[in-house]
Amino acid sequence: MFDVNYEEVKKLISILEESDLSVLELQTSDGQKIHLEKSAQAEAVAAPTVQATVQAPAQAPVQASVQASVQAPPKEAGKAIKAPIVGVFYAAASPGSAPYAPIGKKVKKGETVCIIEAMKCMNEIQAEEDGEIVEVLANDGDLVEYGQPLFKIK
Repeated sequence: MFDVNYEEVKKLISILEESDLSVLELQTSDGQKIHLEKSAQAEAVAAPTVQATVQAPAQAPVQASVQASVQAPPKEAGKAIKAPIVGVFYAAASPGSAPYAPIGKKVKKGETVCIIEAMKCMNEIQAEEDGEIVEVLANDGDLVEYGQPLFKIK
């Protein structure tokens, strides 16, 4: 039997906040349900909000809104060019070649900024808008995930 208390709910909320999950649902053998869900918001906020609902059989649902004590990241200058696929990041066409998009380079929309190798295929990643590269966020040979920021452009 799983008896939910405030400290256990706080631990579950921490687990949810530190993970990439957006929803966490648990149900015990005696029918008690716990549903945790991250709030989806269009813009970054000072701290994410997690809604927690604990529901026991034959009891009214108990709802708690917990404000996380996570500092918001500093306001970032520029926009990110993100990885459209999972693979290995390469800044240049070949080892020893000049990188496609070093810091300070002005790029045009559609210009190649790097290569991501996925399943032995070399995929040229292109700038989505005109701008100047202000930061390179991945190292040559790094494994990058879908949606991971690769460059900052302004």
